[in-house]
Amino acid sequence: MSPWAGWGAGPAGAGASGAFLVVALVGSAGVAALLVRDGRLAAAGVVAAAAVYFALRAFAGLGRKT
Repeated sequence: MSPWAGWGAGPAGAGASGAFLVVALVGSAGVAALLVRDGRLAAAGVVAAAAVYFALRAFAGLGRKT
């Protein structure tokens, strides 16, 4: 299977590469900041939680080892 395969959610996403996870982390952190600026705190909280998830996947070893 190609190394880029598995960018989806769930078990298929367990093989996501570190570079993709860092891009997702930076992107979601940026979107969370924009949502806070616009006063949409509930949506910002959800996106910030996604950023934390991507950070854990990228740097703390959360998820299946590939």
